[in-house]
Amino acid sequence: MNLSTAGGNDATRTFNRSKNVVSCSGLCSRCLDSCRGNCEVFKSSFRGREVIYPGPFGEITAGGDKEYPVDYSHLNIQGYAQGANGLPKGVCGSPDTAIFPAVDTTTEYGWARKVKMRVPIFTGALGSTEIARKNWEHFAVGAAISGITIVCGENVCGIDPKLELDAKGKIVNAPDMDRRIELYKRFHDGYGEILVQMNVEDTRLGVAEYMRKKHKLETLELKWGQGAKCIGGEIKVKTPERAIQLKKKGYIVTPDPEVPAIQQAFKAGAIKEFERHSRLGFVSEEGFMKEIQRLRDLGYKRITVKTGAYSMVELAQALKFSSAAKIDLLTIDGASGGTGMSPWKMMQEWGIPTFYLQSLAYEFCEKMSKKKMRVPDIAIAGGFAMEDHVFKVLAMGAPYVKAVCMGRALMIPGFVGKNIQEWIKGGNLPPTVSEFGSKPDEIFVCYEELAEKYGKDMKDIPLGAVGIYTFSQRIKVGLQQLMAGSRNFSLSSISRRDLMSLSEEAEKVCAIPYVMDACRKEAEKVLFGK
Repeated sequence: MNLSTAGGNDATRTFNRSKNVVSCSGLCSRCLDSCRGNCEVFKSSFRGREVIYPGPFGEITAGGDKEYPVDYSHLNIQGYAQGANGLPKGVCGSPDTAIFPAVDTTTEYGWARKVKMRVPIFTGALGSTEIARKNWEHFAVGAAISGITIVCGENVCGIDPKLELDAKGKIVNAPDMDRRIELYKRFHDGYGEILVQMNVEDTRLGVAEYMRKKHKLETLELKWGQGAKCIGGEIKVKTPERAIQLKKKGYIVTPDPEVPAIQQAFKAGAIKEFERHSRLGFVSEEGFMKEIQRLRDLGYKRITVKTGAYSMVELAQALKFSSAAKIDLLTIDGASGGTGMSPWKMMQEWGIPTFYLQSLAYEFCEKMSKKKMRVPDIAIAGGFAMEDHVFKVLAMGAPYVKAVCMGRALMIPGFVGKNIQEWIKGGNLPPTVSEFGSKPDEIFVCYEELAEKYGKDMKDIPLGAVGIYTFSQRIKVGLQQLMAGSRNFSLSSISRRDLMSLSEEAEKVCAIPYVMDACRKEAEKVLFGK
């Protein structure tokens, strides 16, 4: 098992000197007094708190790599040689109708007013981080043309240097948020939506009021932690002046930029950055219901909730509160996942892993359903990237799970397309790309498809967005193939019967039959009759 230890990891740019490592601590088995580095203890001895985070912070994304006893690789997808579930009404299954391009990958979520997406994936929260800000054009346009939802994360308004507040500390003008919403809306064509997250600071600043008044947004998402796992959203800033500005807005800033010793350490070059943290939220059923009613009174038609890898108790609360409040979508984010803004050890060692968390969620949803309680539409997040992950999550959570929330997997295509755009301008395409051509229409398999659809507006679609669209199409086609192989031609026909556990331990966690038992009764009936 790949343990999270004190030795080294590429995320924190540390490594062991020794070939032999103590399995429990991760320290070298032979630690030299004269060692020149660079294990995590070594680096932490002079850089201290900096080494808590993956780095360089704000320039990379990072996901936890701890191996859990059971995960989604312990499931396989069942294949069948007959049947065709989920075909349109009136269409009978045959070799001419049950073809994989006929598979419908659209999904929808919501209580009274549904949101439809062309593919059952959407972005994780792209909030106040520098990576989200500087790449937003690619992310937003890419999500819009792909027909999927994009989540604009917490604290975007609060960290905007051009934010304007009134005498009561409420938002009057938030230029960066305005830019983000307008970019998505320009290319939005009815599938998916943009929704804005709100945490403690956002609530105090009046983000909900501003979004309704200025942009007429219909959906808002309440955040239960997960900005940086369980401690709230955070970013880093490079100057004491900026740190003091954020502190005066009410944020927690560490180290304190107003302390003389800290200012002197910055001048000396020892301290190079400051962290801005959000406050921990405190959730109660009464407070939650009051906030939901307040938001509905403001005019929000849909309210969603994002929760994290908390204990089983918080999972039960999220399901119960969401049920009572008629929440439109509950996104449950498991460990480890991550996009690089969380403390590395927290990403590795904190919270219930996604596979276990989804198994618990399904168990609770089943019990709620049997008691005639409304089960909210659910999305699962926590380290997913490909179409097999999407199929397994939807099948394992059927019929309650409607979509998969992806973090880095939907950011990377934006980075790739953006970089290709720059490489073309600079005439320095790497061989991994230039083998396919030197122009966008040669490199991107979906470029001409988009050019035909958008015509003269194609010039305003950045290549990062083309990358996200191309990736979403790969997910769509791959999912169609897996669904056709399991004889499911719409997402609503996928069920837990379409999966098998590859180990008895996996079966114990998720209650999906072990491969040697799955379909056994039906098989023996075929062989021996009753």
